[in-house]
Amino acid sequence: MIARRAFLGGALALPVALGLSACNSSGDSSIAKQAKAGDDKNYISGDGGIEQLGADKRGKPVKLTGKLLDGTPWSSEKDAAGKIVVINVWGSWCPPCKEEMPALQKAWESFQPKGNIVMIGVDRQEGPETAAAYLKTVGVTYPSLQDDGGAALVALQGKATATPSTLVLDTQHRIAARVSGPTTTATLTGLVQDVVSKG
Repeated sequence: MIARRAFLGGALALPVALGLSACNSSGDSSIAKQAKAGDDKNYISGDGGIEQLGADKRGKPVKLTGKLLDGTPWSSEKDAAGKIVVINVWGSWCPPCKEEMPALQKAWESFQPKGNIVMIGVDRQEGPETAAAYLKTVGVTYPSLQDDGGAALVALQGKATATPSTLVLDTQHRIAARVSGPTTTATLTGLVQDVVSKG
């Protein structure tokens, strides 16, 4: 598979379109335009764009470490060795993040029986108590890393510039796919299945 950046057709077209509308009520959510807007919303939302990378186009493995919201140390090398990893960058202060949470939880529930997929959030710009309380309220059961001042974002190799962003790492923990902006259950499960089937 060659590297490609596209809105996926077929079964994923509708979820992608829904992601666009949830993220962009004003009609233009380009990252550059948002950065210049000066509207004090304190985050840059993506446009729902999907990027997939063929196995020969992926970079170095992501080495993600930190503390979970309860203070437990977590490392992708130790706690997700040999598994596909889904990473979602989020914050409870971010409306598109809150909108996509039920879809992420549903996707996580579908991944759990397989045993070869790990899902983890990367919380941003808030304390762990606030984040944990929010996740409990909305019924999210996959773990999240505490905000660490941006070290996790550096580890994600510049592929999580929008909030929310979702990355799919292959079993070597190289970035195989990402969604810049909110996603849906169908889109995320489709991206993960593509990594499972094609490597």
